[in-house]
Amino acid sequence: MASVKGCNIPEDRHYWVEKHVWVQREGDRVKVGITDVAQHLAKKVVAVTPKKVGKSIKKGKSVATVESGKWVGPVPTPVAGEIVEVNGALSGDPELVNHDPYEAGWIVKLRPSSWDEDIVDAPGGADAVAAYERFMEAEGIACG
Repeated sequence: MASVKGCNIPEDRHYWVEKHVWVQREGDRVKVGITDVAQHLAKKVVAVTPKKVGKSIKKGKSVATVESGKWVGPVPTPVAGEIVEVNGALSGDPELVNHDPYEAGWIVKLRPSSWDEDIVDAPGGADAVAAYERFMEAEGIACG
């Protein structure tokens, strides 16, 4: 796992850097969540409200709303698709997003409708780490 300015950026995902959202392909599905950077900026997450299973979501539209003591906002998806699962554990423990944003704190799973077309705008691997490094430097963001 890469670290940029104290923020974890796993290289096995794709990132919409400006929106602090990640996606990870799992067979015919993708998990969507917010990044370590996002949870750090938001501080303590007090609620995660996902859209319902079965809902079709266009690229750039919200799959959920995240609320913290500091911020309330959408979780946009970098890929279009249908929500096939929501992380039910977040309703009882929304701070999973703070403690483990890349594993236990995932938000929804989608069946992507246009993965190949959409994912070109969301870098992965070393390209994602470099993009996040540039973005955080320009914005003066750090987790540590």
